[in-house]
Amino acid sequence: MMSTTHAATEDHPDRSAVRSLLRLWPYVRPVRIRLFTAAGVAVVASCTGLVFPLVLKWMVDGPVADRDTAGVWLGALYLLLLGFAEAGLFGLRRWLVARPLSRVEAEMRADLYRHLQRLPVAFHDRWPSGQLLSRGTTDLMLLRMFLAFPLTFLLVNAVTILAGVIIMLLQDWTLGLVILGPAVPVIVMCVVFERRYAHVARLAQDQVGDLTTVVEESVLGIRIIKGFGRHRSQARAFRALSHTLRGTELHKARLLSMIWGVIVTLPELALGATLVLGTVQVADGDLSAGTLVAFLSTALALRWPVESIGFLLAMSQEAATATERYFEVMDETPEIDLMPSAGAPQRGARLYQSAAPPRGAPSHNEPAPEIDGIRFSSVSFRYPDAPPDSPPTLDRIDLHIKPGESMALVGATGTGKTTLTALVPRLHEVTSGHITLDGEDITAMPRETLRELVAMAFEEPTLFSASVGENVLMGAEEGAGEPELERALAVAQADFAHALPNGTDTQVGEQGLSLSGGQRQRLALARAVVGRPRFLVLDDPLSALDVHTEAAVEAALRHVLADTTALIVAHRPSTVLLADRVALLSDGRITAVGTHQELLRTNAEYAYLMSGSEPHDRPEDER
Repeated sequence: MMSTTHAATEDHPDRSAVRSLLRLWPYVRPVRIRLFTAAGVAVVASCTGLVFPLVLKWMVDGPVADRDTAGVWLGALYLLLLGFAEAGLFGLRRWLVARPLSRVEAEMRADLYRHLQRLPVAFHDRWPSGQLLSRGTTDLMLLRMFLAFPLTFLLVNAVTILAGVIIMLLQDWTLGLVILGPAVPVIVMCVVFERRYAHVARLAQDQVGDLTTVVEESVLGIRIIKGFGRHRSQARAFRALSHTLRGTELHKARLLSMIWGVIVTLPELALGATLVLGTVQVADGDLSAGTLVAFLSTALALRWPVESIGFLLAMSQEAATATERYFEVMDETPEIDLMPSAGAPQRGARLYQSAAPPRGAPSHNEPAPEIDGIRFSSVSFRYPDAPPDSPPTLDRIDLHIKPGESMALVGATGTGKTTLTALVPRLHEVTSGHITLDGEDITAMPRETLRELVAMAFEEPTLFSASVGENVLMGAEEGAGEPELERALAVAQADFAHALPNGTDTQVGEQGLSLSGGQRQRLALARAVVGRPRFLVLDDPLSALDVHTEAAVEAALRHVLADTTALIVAHRPSTVLLADRVALLSDGRITAVGTHQELLRTNAEYAYLMSGSEPHDRPEDER
């Protein structure tokens, strides 16, 4: 992912940081009044600092020259009051921006998370999780920092520099021209710096995402790393990425030091020249001492606004890059449901009302109008990132699972069984053809309705950092409680949950790795059946169970399958025997459908898959 995003940046030399940052406006708009007020307060506070030199000029040319002690104390009081006013205004600015900017960051993070949930599985297959994590954490932190400081002070410093230059020119225009001498080379260096820093900033943030991915994978895969003794190789890989990131950060530091050196050195030289020229003018009587003091004090007051240009530009470029990275994800097309035409009944909603009992309620398997089960009609599927000339993963699948029937899906490894099951709840979209549930095309249903109708249990069970009960009841409608939980645990033979330290309230830990593989698989199966789904899709859900537990689960599962229409990926004869019929998937095609015994007698490939014998007696029509 890093290479693709970085290449995208290089392919657009006309990239504009301003255009990128303007995309933040929808998030900033609700808090714009406070931000604009804070910017105005900061401008007033900064310009208050420019009044100090004018007070000093009055003091030097007035009370000091006249030896008026009372006037000196009065001037000191003015300076003290100005200092308090400046500090108070800057404090007010910080108070004004703190709450709204935390709100902006929170809303952007919530929108990103919400959008990630709506993106198709194909997107998550392409993107490393660390890249997504860095966009939701590091990048949003950079954006909040930019809105809090650089965005305001780029404006404040520009106004302060302009006001300061005008004050200096009004005091003495010749000295003003001298102090403005470095302006042109500084501007040129800023333009060059901005272009170079944008490239390096993007590279660094992508590398942070890669590093985050490695850390996350190492934590989640710690058992594999320890089991195979690969901690040294993982450490070397991490060290290599860290070294690469360090080199990029040092490159950023070199660029910053270059612009900082120019911004600091040239104005200092101009200030020294101004001091010499002004001293000569004071000695010749052409300039008052107070004016020279005021001029130099104004120039010194502008040192910080000028010197801060470098890192303000750097932070702005990093924020622009963070904005680009954020919207790279937000611009991805989410799963979109087709809206029904005005006045037309919502398709899928009628199916849900007539064919699916409420989750948690007993099912009496009452047939719905036009009940038809699950039907695949000329379904083909090709992964979006597959080469155009490669054969499709699934090719013209025709399969009918009758209402109330259980169909086992059998095939060699890599034939597309899991892909076929993922098409039913639209985890992937069919490339061509149609899938219908009781006569309704699944593409015409809202995904929320479809996924309430279809429950799934995957071969690789995923549990969340929550209690056992919360993980299981995730498959039920809101309001489901202890009775539904107990029934689902009984079906999945997951009574071990009651023996855990806190029973079903026990926290299972990240990915459920505190449980065994068989325990996780049984909880995942319980989650699939807890809602009494109308359609059930099981992707080899018993692969991690021992033969005795598998037999007990199958006996309980038969009662569930009697009240549902099911598609079950199976690799073992014991699982196949759960189903009424069997479909053989070979090279992306359904090549045979029948009962287990029929296929054993008539299909050599099926007999080979079930028994391990060589398919040398394959019938002529199967070759």
